[in-house]
Amino acid sequence: MSVQEIEAEALRLPSHERARLAEVLIASLDAEDEITQAWADEAERRYEELRTGAVEAVSAEEVFARIRSRLR
Repeated sequence: MSVQEIEAEALRLPSHERARLAEVLIASLDAEDEITQAWADEAERRYEELRTGAVEAVSAEEVFARIRSRLR
């Protein structure tokens, strides 16, 4: 179903149902923005930990080696 078809169907709904649909769609956009911001904040926090030496980087090779040894 195309966006135009969805729009046409939505416009056929009674006004209270269109209002509810609009609320749900807007809330989904807000949630995406919040999630995006949360990941940006997490990336910044992790970068700062690496930069200040609070944590030490581990190569992907080492991570996978550790996982393989645990799975054996």
